[in-house]
Amino acid sequence: MGKNINEEQHTGKQEGRKKGKRFARNVLLIGAFLMVFVLTFGGYQTYAYINEAPKLEENKLSLPQSSTLYDAEGNKITDIVGKEHRNIVSFDEIPEHVVNAFIAVEDVRYWEHNGVDLKRIGGAVVANIQDGFGAEGASTITQQVVKNMLLEPDKTVKRKVQEAYLAMELEKQYSKEEILEMYLNKIYFGQGAYGIATAANTYFNKSLEELSTEEAALLAGLPQRPSGYDPYKHPDIASDRRATVLSLMEQHGFISEQERKEAASVPVEDSIVDQQSQSTTNDAFIDQVIDDLEKAGIPENALYSGGLEIYTTLDQNAQQIVDEALTTNKVVEYPDEQFRAGVSLIDTQSGAIKAIGGNRQTGEDDVQKGFNYATQLERSPGSTIKPILDYAPGIENLKWSTNQQFIDEELELNGKEFSNWNDEFQGSVSIREALQWSYNIPAIKAFMEVGGEEAQAFAKKLGISIDETYPAYAIGGFAGGISPLQLSGAYAAFGSGGTFHEPYSVEKVVYPNGKEHQLSSKSEKAMSEGTAYMITDMLRTVVEEGTGMQAKIKGLDVAGKTGTTSLDDGINGEGVSDAWFSGYTSNYTASIWTGYDKTTQNSFIHKEDDDIAKLLFRHIMSEVSKDKETASFEKPDSVEEIEIDKTTGLRANKATPSSSIIKELYFKGEEPKKAPLPKPKKKTSSNEKDEKDDTSTESTKKNSNNSNDKKKSEDKVEKKQKDESIKEEPKAKPEEKKEPKEPQEPERSDEQEQQEPTDQSEENEEPVTDDSANTKADSSEDGEDDANANTGNEENTNNDGGNEGTPSNTGDAEEGGNQEGSNNDPPADGNDEGTSEETNENSANDSENSEVSDSEENTSDTSDTSDQSGSQTSEEKETSSADANQSKEKETTEK
Repeated sequence: MGKNINEEQHTGKQEGRKKGKRFARNVLLIGAFLMVFVLTFGGYQTYAYINEAPKLEENKLSLPQSSTLYDAEGNKITDIVGKEHRNIVSFDEIPEHVVNAFIAVEDVRYWEHNGVDLKRIGGAVVANIQDGFGAEGASTITQQVVKNMLLEPDKTVKRKVQEAYLAMELEKQYSKEEILEMYLNKIYFGQGAYGIATAANTYFNKSLEELSTEEAALLAGLPQRPSGYDPYKHPDIASDRRATVLSLMEQHGFISEQERKEAASVPVEDSIVDQQSQSTTNDAFIDQVIDDLEKAGIPENALYSGGLEIYTTLDQNAQQIVDEALTTNKVVEYPDEQFRAGVSLIDTQSGAIKAIGGNRQTGEDDVQKGFNYATQLERSPGSTIKPILDYAPGIENLKWSTNQQFIDEELELNGKEFSNWNDEFQGSVSIREALQWSYNIPAIKAFMEVGGEEAQAFAKKLGISIDETYPAYAIGGFAGGISPLQLSGAYAAFGSGGTFHEPYSVEKVVYPNGKEHQLSSKSEKAMSEGTAYMITDMLRTVVEEGTGMQAKIKGLDVAGKTGTTSLDDGINGEGVSDAWFSGYTSNYTASIWTGYDKTTQNSFIHKEDDDIAKLLFRHIMSEVSKDKETASFEKPDSVEEIEIDKTTGLRANKATPSSSIIKELYFKGEEPKKAPLPKPKKKTSSNEKDEKDDTSTESTKKNSNNSNDKKKSEDKVEKKQKDESIKEEPKAKPEEKKEPKEPQEPERSDEQEQQEPTDQSEENEEPVTDDSANTKADSSEDGEDDANANTGNEENTNNDGGNEGTPSNTGDAEEGGNQEGSNNDPPADGNDEGTSEETNENSANDSENSEVSDSEENTSDTSDTSDQSGSQTSEEKETSSADANQSKEKETTEK
């Protein structure tokens, strides 16, 4: 039994082995099939690439091909470098230690391979798998000669195949020495220098044989990235690069450790000579072209020796305007030669860079490819950041209007006190006013309400990356800073309806083989059109009647913002460290920075010079806009402009004084309520007001107050009987009082209805009586009471957002213009100021004179009572009037 079990186990193991073998065999077969397929297809594709490779031409191999720049109109600007910048030498004239420096850093197995270094390819494959295709190159010196002269510089499989093939072909036709001579005479070293001999003269003012080891190492490190390793602009980076070359020279046995240490100990700044004037034009713009090409994967050496046709966005007329403004005193009087400025001018709708003002020096004083204040600057933007970080995110995310209110008051955060530039506080202000006068406290509060992360994300959509945010960032207190180019790109998004384009300088590149590479910026939606327009409209206010008035241009719709940064502690004087202005029209956006390289007690912007940025903007924008149609900014359908009562924040009505009306922008659906319309007041005598007060009380209380009404009527009748000056004919019996008044009732009603819409005095509505003199004598006092009554009503209206659209209580409101708001005081039930008041006046037998003193005491009460009118219709008023009249007649009869 056990034997059978063992046999079964043995049989199972054999079957398992067979299955494993079958699986392995299948895998091998599939792998073999795939390899055959790949080799077949790859071989065919490789053959196709080789067959398309260009032919080797000696003239192209022996001389570098300068690239040509074209402007936005397709006109040739310049060849980047001319023949005068080349000094050709033979291989025998190049010292051995110079050759060894290049061999060590560029191609250590140069003397061994046949044009392609398989070991180097293996290392590059690993790097590309780990870091992505193109992360590390495997090109030998031979391949670089071919690549620079004959092929487009972008990294593709096709180019690599053709490059390897042509390198091996080149090795067959030329010796190693000849190939190395080609390489060293053609590569670009920066500063306009082609070839090793020209570079030695440019950087050290020496011939090749005079170069020291450290100087040779410095030159050998430049071709890979001439601008990045430029010893004039980046001496520290250049020193590190030189140290790398020296280390490789020691590693491969070209120099000893002692020689390396001695060479590394010499400061880079001490070894190079002063920079020379560069003959090419538009240096600042060319710097940006180089940066944009590198971002697109096109190396700098291809720009200088690849024979490229580069079609840029440059507007030569605009560039000339910018250069003249910066390098002469024709536009502004600069305080001194150390005063710096940087200008970025771009197309508002596309982001295309039209001109760059990188520095104020030119001609003999020009620093060749020196620091570019338009693109390389990193300075605090001051208040120019407020629309980006504080207000636009709130409008976009929280649906603020331009009338959004913040309290401008003393503010302390984390132990730091913040203040405004004028050390004053304004109380409640709108964000429009806060931007107009550049108040800091509302900006910080807006930033805090928006939230740091949301503000950070919004700024990133406009091309401004901020690692972290603090309240001080709301007013431009950045740890690092931004450049005019970055700021112009962000502001252009406001002018283009919320669409952001990263500023770019190159439209397309055409390679020697005819291939084109498009490089224009892609558009990204950063905000809604409504948000962009609201910011634009507020920045219009800044230019029209705010801190940016000096940038105002007649005939152009301009929006913009000023920005300054305060002096550091310890610097005494009235001035600022940085002064900015960033603004735009529908065609152009310009951002301008002014200041000094370092702010000190002897070098800061004095108060009289902090307007230079605004003046430069006005001149440049005026000139580039000449003879060009510039459209005004258009309000999108999503936004409404509404008249607002600035004392309440509600929509203005017909009673709002013009001095209190402002116009603000709101998103549709987010509009404020309309302020209730104050009810028009009749100008009546004190006697009439007293009578109306009694009548209004009677109408409100109706039957529940009949006993009180009867008592009042009895008192009035008793007074009337004692009155000696009676206007009407004497009446023997009280009940006869109703007869002469009945035909007058409709007359009085009509007169009153005609007078109310015009808000005129009603002193002529009643027939002239003996007491009219008393009425006229008290008219001035009554006028004051009416004014007080109206004022009180307006105050209540301004604090009430309800009753919107309630019709007026006058019987003929439509005749006098339909009033859109009612009194904000609660209407009294059944109260009527129209017909019922007149009826009750008539039924009192016109005995007003005896009640003058009482009416004067009750004037204010009468005003308050008259404010409490209900929203009754004309029919209801007539019914109430009739009832009151009948009740009065009945009481008089009984009396």
